[in-house]
Amino acid sequence: MTGSSDGVVAALEAGLPPGAVVTDPDVVERYRHDRALTIRPGRPLAVVRATCTADVQVTLGAASRFGVPVVTRGAGTGLSGGSAAIDGCITLSTERMRSITVDAAAMVATVQPGLLNAEVKAEVARHGLWYPPDPSSFEICSIGGNLATNAGGLCCVKYGVTTDYVLGIEVVLADGRVVRLGGRTVKDVAGYDLKRLFVGSEGTLGVITEATLRLRPRPPALCTVAATFSDVVDSGRAVTRIASAMRPAGLELMDGAAIAAVERVKPIDIGPDVGALLIGQSDAGADEAGLMAEACEEAGAIYVAVTDDPDEGEQLMAARRMAIPCVERLGSVLIEDVGVPIPEIPALISEVGRVAERRSTLIPIIGHAGDGNFHPLVTFDPSDPAATERAGLAFDDVMNVALGLGGTITGEHGVGVLKASHLATQLGEVASELTRTIKHALDPQHILNPGKWV
Repeated sequence: MTGSSDGVVAALEAGLPPGAVVTDPDVVERYRHDRALTIRPGRPLAVVRATCTADVQVTLGAASRFGVPVVTRGAGTGLSGGSAAIDGCITLSTERMRSITVDAAAMVATVQPGLLNAEVKAEVARHGLWYPPDPSSFEICSIGGNLATNAGGLCCVKYGVTTDYVLGIEVVLADGRVVRLGGRTVKDVAGYDLKRLFVGSEGTLGVITEATLRLRPRPPALCTVAATFSDVVDSGRAVTRIASAMRPAGLELMDGAAIAAVERVKPIDIGPDVGALLIGQSDAGADEAGLMAEACEEAGAIYVAVTDDPDEGEQLMAARRMAIPCVERLGSVLIEDVGVPIPEIPALISEVGRVAERRSTLIPIIGHAGDGNFHPLVTFDPSDPAATERAGLAFDDVMNVALGLGGTITGEHGVGVLKASHLATQLGEVASELTRTIKHALDPQHILNPGKWV
């Protein structure tokens, strides 16, 4: 292995620009893990900081030749350990791949993966356009990471997830070959839709080095509905009422524990003894917002307010975006990302509460309620072995609950390391075999992000 290690690093240094290959242990340390801090990452041989597709080609070509694994990393904000290093790998960072070109007439942007989601939004806004996918971490997460996990966000209930905005991609395969998939047209049904195979593949099939993204006109002004409930299950019932009658621009939920965590950091003046806060947004006008408010009242809301003030609406959504960082201040967090069919939302919330009680573990709940994608946040003290064990069991319990309700183990964060052992349960034997077949066809040496979910 030492010979291979020395050989691949020497090949990378010979083929890449000066400074692109980093072996300094202090620098390499910063590239070992993402935000899934409960994952113990390995130690890379080196970090490659690519600036262009050619750099990625050289990296994968050398890795393939020497049989050395490659873990691709964007901004490192992932929550499932998908970019966690493994021992002896090359960590391929796309953070320096930051070009963007906007074609306003065609309503597309061609971007490299290192740009942050917020930077893409800001640039296309200069042209009077909008890029909708908006993960809660949009200010710090990269487009490359969004593509790798098929990220969603707060407005995806109405406007869709990342893959709905990908018209074309450029991908470097495991052996260093480059392929372009899709293009610039809105409709294209020629051949297999291979680009969707790579979007969401978490770096296991290839490295996306460029994407052509579909844009939209700027959205209309928003009306915001805020409703509080004494019982979080009632808020779930409100969600099912709303989702069966309309498609809001956003519909977010926070339970009492999540609200309390945010209140400790940045008070949002939610009254005491509140079991849940539901935040709905409409870009279809006051009438739709009024219907959302009525649905909340019918489901048992104790307080409902409607505003068309954009600052008030943004303050509420900002509080929702802060929920995970605020809960992380309570201890280590295993961040679930389960999804269930809309009618099963009340059952999911009820069952998560039972898991928390049975495992004596705090599990605040937040989520993109409008599309059934919830984040039960399994919180524990890592210095307490018993609490750590209970948290692991609770994490597994919640995933089993979601699957039992006809749901999924991940709606947007990806499988990564945290959920790798549960993927086969969801897919089943035949789909798992198909997955392995595709993986082997595109990466026969299994050097791309090995040990994650295939």
